Amino acid sequence: MTEMLNTLYVQTQGASLHLDHDSLKLVAPDVPKRTLPLRRLNAIVLYGHVAISAELLARCAQDGRSVVWMSLSGRFLSRVDGPIRGNVLLRHAQHLAHANPAARLQIARSCVAGKLQNSRQVLLRGARDAPTPVQTSLRGLCEDIEDLLARCPDAADLEKLMGLEGQSARLYFQGLADMLRPEPAIPAFPGRIKRPPTDPINALLSFLYSLTRALVHGAAEQVGLDPYLGFLHGLRPGKPALALDLMEEFRPVLADRLALTLLNRRQLRIEHFETLPGGAVQLTDDGRKLVLTEWQGWKTKEWHHRLVGRKIAACLLPVVQSRVLARHIRGELPAYVPWTVG
Repeated sequence: MTEMLNTLYVQTQGASLHLDHDSLKLVAPDVPKRTLPLRRLNAIVLYGHVAISAELLARCAQDGRSVVWMSLSGRFLSRVDGPIRGNVLLRHAQHLAHANPAARLQIARSCVAGKLQNSRQVLLRGARDAPTPVQTSLRGLCEDIEDLLARCPDAADLEKLMGLEGQSARLYFQGLADMLRPEPAIPAFPGRIKRPPTDPINALLSFLYSLTRALVHGAAEQVGLDPYLGFLHGLRPGKPALALDLMEEFRPVLADRLALTLLNRRQLRIEHFETLPGGAVQLTDDGRKLVLTEWQGWKTKEWHHRLVGRKIAACLLPVVQSRVLARHIRGELPAYVPWTVG
């Protein structure tokens, strides 16, 4: 059980959480019982085989405290909140924008453009300190991504836009492989593999993407948007399409740069990963604890926001962007402006 920034992370397998008056009680095999005042917690995140009592779940819903379930590998599974809050007029406007093909395509273009621009910036940053051959390769990839970025405004439909995003992703992960310098025992990055990840680097990326997605999902709900009604990603039961839309611009900077830091500084080693029957790879308990600790520190890092005109902590960037999108949907801004690093 780890408490960080008003969020409780529980990854002790076989543990159970119970309500004890106004406190949370943890019961787990071979672990002393612990209690924690509920007033200190804004959210509870459960990894793997962790149980929560009906009484505690009901209390969390009543208090507006979210409970999130994740797989051991860090894949988002489910989220429970209390009664839906937020502005019904905003959600109505969001539905109208989704039903308008031109409005939907405009927002989707901005989401993809933000992702491509931030991907390019990550590669350019890596090229600065890279050996000459790698530097040349990375700059060439940046030029190719810039060409794709220039084509985004002309994408006539979502299918063509997703095609540009897919081409960019392949180029970007090729560059990411050139920038990675993990310890020799960690296999080379083979490109993006998910559902499930089958190597340590993809396991780390999947875990960090799930954390980013949870951050963005909460931000959209906080502002009053419907996180399941997106513009780039299609509608599907249980799929938080808007959260997936908004997280695109944050993946390269918030998730991938942290992955590069943890691997290139060799804070994460091969013993922080384990292979499951069937070939899936995931972080060990110690590996997840290390990544979560670094993630909490990473979320406090401040980044400049052009639209706001000042620096903002990473954990608040999704909230700001959700508000920017809400203002556009209401008609207060002519377009959704993605957040990009300078």
